[in-house]
Amino acid sequence: MHSSQQSSPPSPREEPSPAAPGGSASQGYDVLVVGGGIIGLVTAWRAAQRGLRTALADPEPGGGAARVAAGMLAAVTELHHGEQTLLGLNLASAARYPAFVEELEEASGRDTGYRACGTLAVALDADDRAQLRELHALQTRSGLTSQWLTGRECRRLEPMLAPGVRGGLRVDGDHQIDPRRLAAALLTACERAGVVFHRAWVRRLSVVRDRAAGAVLADGAALGADRVVLAGGSLSGGLAGVPPEAVPPVRPVKGQVLRLAVPGPYAPFLSRTVRAVVRGSQVYLVPRENGELVVGATSEELGWDTTVTAGGVYELLRDAHALVPGITELPLTETRAGLRPCSPDNAPLLGPTVLPGLSLATGHHRNGVLLTPVTGDVLAAVLTGGDLPPEAAPFTPLRFSGAASRPPHPSASLEQPV
Repeated sequence: MHSSQQSSPPSPREEPSPAAPGGSASQGYDVLVVGGGIIGLVTAWRAAQRGLRTALADPEPGGGAARVAAGMLAAVTELHHGEQTLLGLNLASAARYPAFVEELEEASGRDTGYRACGTLAVALDADDRAQLRELHALQTRSGLTSQWLTGRECRRLEPMLAPGVRGGLRVDGDHQIDPRRLAAALLTACERAGVVFHRAWVRRLSVVRDRAAGAVLADGAALGADRVVLAGGSLSGGLAGVPPEAVPPVRPVKGQVLRLAVPGPYAPFLSRTVRAVVRGSQVYLVPRENGELVVGATSEELGWDTTVTAGGVYELLRDAHALVPGITELPLTETRAGLRPCSPDNAPLLGPTVLPGLSLATGHHRNGVLLTPVTGDVLAAVLTGGDLPPEAAPFTPLRFSGAASRPPHPSASLEQPV
């Protein structure tokens, strides 16, 4: 970050006409995507596939929250009370995943680590069992498929589980993907589709005649674009130049994640994702085919802090050990913390804003990886002149128009790593 000083957004009429990297505004892009996480990458890829001249600005495309995410595609087991509307979008995206993965892997030549292995949610005591029973009832009322198992049936499926498991839910429709491989595949697919990458921070949005018209980079270079998509994750609310009424109300929510290694030849430690509530805290274990085991994740309202803490690591290992005692024998290979972009209603902001030419693809909170396919499709439809698809209509940014305010942020630009 070059400066911590906040600057006032420039007047829309004071911004000079932006020029593309050749010097002429007429050489600008059809679409400029600000932010190169998996959401920005899928948006750029889909736009380029539609024949739009597409650019993406990010100093490290393929980074962001995907470096920390576990990659659970858990529309069913992630269901929460009050989020039935979001469930529809989650299910729509989950249904697209097999075809999406097939297309992406063919386009990129890269494996994404997609596994249709299912999820097992278990309870360790009577209170957790009652809570899980409530979730099962909610799933049933919502028309979802999940199977209640006894503790013995859970351990038959996953022998490494603790003897005290009291019951569980088997959800074969909840799958997983490796977010790091997903990001790498999207990056390659974008390159092959002709997306132009500008590996720099975005300093501010360019607004010409009350319309988004591109962006100015940290080095002063101006990029012209007919349409701009702000996909900056938890940083999306900090871009200078965005009119206050169009600023996305997105805040960071910290999550800490551990990675362990199952020694080769990768004897089945766990055959599927296992998750539970332990002493009131959520914990999950996601086994990869390459022997990696991802354990997460904390949820902490600590602003922009991304420090890995001893307490966070301890709590994850403690809860994971209560669930699968043998985990403490595995090598600990990585600890990381990242920031989820969270909106006031925990749902994404997709599509046009009150500022003509500016669309949003942010605020996905814990569902960013799950919602990658549907987000790409929704933004592609919008960018090619179509209406917001019906499944995305409840998630228009306009639902917050007039109420949004710029959240506290260390910089009035996207010059801060996620």
